[in-house]
Amino acid sequence: MCEADSTHSDTGSSPAPGSAAEPDHDRSQRSHFTRRSLLGAAAVGAGLVIAKSLPGSSNGALALGAPLTPVLPTLSTQPKGTVLTLLGTAGGPQAEYGRTGTSSVLTVDGYNYLVDAGRASVTQYLNSGLQFFQLAAMFMTHLHADHLADYYNYFLLEGGQANAEGDRLNLDRKTQLQVFGPGSAGALPVTKNSFPIIAPQAPVPGIKDLTERLNEGYAYSYNLFMRGDGTQDIRLIQKINEIEIPSSAGASSTNTAPLMDPFKIYEDSRVSVSAILVPHGAVFPTFAYRFDTAHGAVVFSGDTSAPGFTPATNNIVKIAQGADILVHEVINWEVISAAATLRHEDTSSAFFQHLKTSHTSTSEVAKVAQAAGVPQLVLTHLIPSNPLLISDAVWKAQCSVGYSGRVHVGNDRDQIPLPAQRWPRT
Repeated sequence: MCEADSTHSDTGSSPAPGSAAEPDHDRSQRSHFTRRSLLGAAAVGAGLVIAKSLPGSSNGALALGAPLTPVLPTLSTQPKGTVLTLLGTAGGPQAEYGRTGTSSVLTVDGYNYLVDAGRASVTQYLNSGLQFFQLAAMFMTHLHADHLADYYNYFLLEGGQANAEGDRLNLDRKTQLQVFGPGSAGALPVTKNSFPIIAPQAPVPGIKDLTERLNEGYAYSYNLFMRGDGTQDIRLIQKINEIEIPSSAGASSTNTAPLMDPFKIYEDSRVSVSAILVPHGAVFPTFAYRFDTAHGAVVFSGDTSAPGFTPATNNIVKIAQGADILVHEVINWEVISAAATLRHEDTSSAFFQHLKTSHTSTSEVAKVAQAAGVPQLVLTHLIPSNPLLISDAVWKAQCSVGYSGRVHVGNDRDQIPLPAQRWPRT
């Protein structure tokens, strides 16, 4: 458990930053082509050359080439400096065209800090040129499935044997991967109707119990792996921290996001991370996170709403003061409502009312960003996420009304660099 008056700390020193080219600070860049993909292409090409030179090979058939030297993980494919990567930008658990599940990474001097792990996060992480052995910590904003769908896959798929490039979590088999997330809500919300309850003996697990239950659920597979090929015990690399909310906040499952001050939950030689509670319907706890680095500060809103917005009562405004980038969720209710009407669906149903009241509209997110004074607003967790329903231009135009900063509409694998060093860390 994270103590409210203490901070998890990693004082390990950073290696020299990678040798990747300096990112363009005037525009964001999508990492569709990375050094990893070029190395892969080169390896394939080399294999073909070797194969053609083998005895018995011909133009009509290729023999297998001699074994190639594996491409071992290095810092060279990591973004240089401090870079925000949007792995997935879709809101909601359903698979949608054009975007994958919400998930982001902040890279600081070659080390990666993951915020949420929605659908396809693991694959998007790899395809963005990021190294698993450089994943320093994971931060879950809340325990909705669309933010967690790939969470355990980082351990399940990348915590045992290394991939073809020799990359995996905990490469030295000594370092634990720190995970920070919500503890138990304590109780399910009271409802007027009767609903079935899954796992009635423990229906509201926090991130620690959730992880332990997943370990048990995959016990057969991993017991075989450990006995069959020497795969490491993935439980040994899991350091699960349930964030303890300061008692002075007076928060509870019936008072989910009282006005409060941000509180520090983690610090190492590269980054300091603070959290604050935000409102998201009945979900408790739901956190926003702020990452302070030598190159600037980035705030992740998680899922949140801003009903009857006033700057003085908004925790996002509190935690985002002085930040360089605010990564914020957004919903376009008009498009959602119109699409539902065309499908003859009732927008007064509980599902649609949850969408409307538990997320932040385009006009509200502009007000939040303006009140926080952030120079750049990055939109993610887009609802609807399908670009055929609403274009980036429309998102940008609507979220620019009343906001004087720069709006970036998030797409999967966008990379956004922070400014050069702004203040010295002590």
